[in-house]
Amino acid sequence: MRSIPLTFCAAAVVAATLVPASVALAESGSGHGDSRSRATLSVSPSSVAPGGEVDLEVDGCKGKEAKGNSDAFVSEARFSPGDGRTLFAEARIRSDAEPGDYDVQAICKDDKHTKVSAVLTVAHRSRPMPIAPVRAGGGGTAVLAGQAQQDGPGTVHAVTGLALAAVAAVAVAFRSARRRRPATD
Repeated sequence: MRSIPLTFCAAAVVAATLVPASVALAESGSGHGDSRSRATLSVSPSSVAPGGEVDLEVDGCKGKEAKGNSDAFVSEARFSPGDGRTLFAEARIRSDAEPGDYDVQAICKDDKHTKVSAVLTVAHRSRPMPIAPVRAGGGGTAVLAGQAQQDGPGTVHAVTGLALAAVAAVAVAFRSARRRRPATD
């Protein structure tokens, strides 16, 4: 019976000894005390096709300027200030960039010339391309396919419509004139 209270006391002593040590290690490893002086670089989107654009964001830079570069970029990215200590830039990816991971580096123009880095993935995205045009329709639709791009009816359509309307008007006039005549037999 004495073993249960003794076990609880031993567990309490071990917990009291290890908890402060683990908290101290966690605080020193995470850098909570100095997190405001550390700058971070983020790239969005992290995966892009050649010729695309990415948004770069440096957070925690003490200066108001920064420059960014990568082997994947067309030219050097110049950051402009945003709100607080955040700097923003856009960069275009070279159209001849090979697929793979590229390092992106930014240097803050502050008293320490803080350097931050991130990784950008260039991925070729293939789009399916048609090999031959689709043969759709038949009969009149195949013939009219080339004419379908007109903006509206042309002169030929207008003349044909007027001629049909005139023929219809003459036919109605003759028919109504025949009904008015009395039948003589």
